[in-house]
Amino acid sequence: MTLKEYLAGLKGKTVAVIGIGVSNTPLIKMLLRTGIRVTACDKNRREDFGGLAEELESLGAELRLGPDYLKGLDQDVIFRTPGLRPDVPELLSAQAKGSMITSEMEAFFQVCPCHTIGVTGSDGKTTTTTIIASLLKAAGYHTFVGGNIGRPLLADADGMEPDDWAVLELSSFQLMTMDLSPEIAVVTNLAPNHLDVHTSMEEYTAAKKNIFLHQGTADRVVFNYDNEITREFLEETPGRAVSFSLRQELSQGVYGKDGAIWVANDQGRRSVLPLDGILLPGEHNVENYMAAIAAVDGMVPDEVIRKFAAEFGGVEHRIELVRTRNGVRYYNDSIASSPSRTIAGLRSFPDKVILIAGGYDKHIPFDVLGPEVVAHVKHLVLTGATADKISAAVRECAEYRGEPSISQYEDFSAAVMAAHGMAQPGDVVLFSPACASFDQFKNFAQRGEAFKKIIYEL
Repeated sequence: MTLKEYLAGLKGKTVAVIGIGVSNTPLIKMLLRTGIRVTACDKNRREDFGGLAEELESLGAELRLGPDYLKGLDQDVIFRTPGLRPDVPELLSAQAKGSMITSEMEAFFQVCPCHTIGVTGSDGKTTTTTIIASLLKAAGYHTFVGGNIGRPLLADADGMEPDDWAVLELSSFQLMTMDLSPEIAVVTNLAPNHLDVHTSMEEYTAAKKNIFLHQGTADRVVFNYDNEITREFLEETPGRAVSFSLRQELSQGVYGKDGAIWVANDQGRRSVLPLDGILLPGEHNVENYMAAIAAVDGMVPDEVIRKFAAEFGGVEHRIELVRTRNGVRYYNDSIASSPSRTIAGLRSFPDKVILIAGGYDKHIPFDVLGPEVVAHVKHLVLTGATADKISAAVRECAEYRGEPSISQYEDFSAAVMAAHGMAQPGDVVLFSPACASFDQFKNFAQRGEAFKKIIYEL
């Protein structure tokens, strides 16, 4: 089905789009310009949108804003924003009346005319997606990047050619109701995350599986062999499974050995990328490269991979070096919204760091974080709703002997300045919250920008 055919099928139907944001605004505009009647729904108030509300109304949209934005949904087709559970009562009621519930990403998979690679996982999604897309582009492929990053791709579908590649970061919320899978699927790892929205770890894991469960036998899925949860997926995939491992040599797959990343396949074994040729710090970034290499093997020459790895400095808000001042390095790792992500950040540095952590409570246990903080942190500065929980996890772990020092600040700026005041020449100050941002900020990017602004003004 082409995009034009898909849109033609919506003509004469009523459509609701839930969420007026980065992902859905282009969808709303495309539908309106096609002559489709659209009700745009959002929990935010009119004044929160500035001129966007007037622009959408001028194009013909009916706006339903504020706390009652889901009330009375009965449109023929309802596009769900990824952050809204598909089983909220309003959606279930609309579905019972005959409404079709879908999403921008589900529609894209129905009309996409080119090759697809999807990346999911608890950590490393964005970096791995970026590496894959960049490697394909460097190898000469016309590449589109979207999903949970980049821009929504549904409106671009008519401009895609069969030999192009769409590289998509896919969240658990996007995957929950997906019944189509990409040709190449990558699962970087899995650990408890988003349990404030998902009812259980089992539901979270089940959502992630949709990235490969609907593949064909000729498709490829890449798993992290070192991750206990994803290793168990190997028996469930209908496609061709390829593993990567930093811990052991594999007979088939991508693995670390003798200071390099190796590939083993039907053509033999070869060393692809020396670890000291990777500019990004940390073992987790070695794993990101392994996942990416497994995804593009056979399409991107090894020399292209080596050249890119030597030059790629990473994605903003992901162990991003903000500045060095008076011998102190300040890193922004605001993307770290889970303990596992912060643990990966801590392990990226050879010496103990000054860690700033804490934020919105996603109801994830912090017990795994305690021993890592003791092992890798000299001063722990906490802020946000989870400060007490993180402090308790550190103090109650068996390894704690009074170090690191722990201090708490209600104000975010005060916490950052306290960490700055503790730092001596040669120290690293790492902002890696281990929590979501929603207690004080709109999202992790706004939180990271706030941190960087304070550091720039020192």
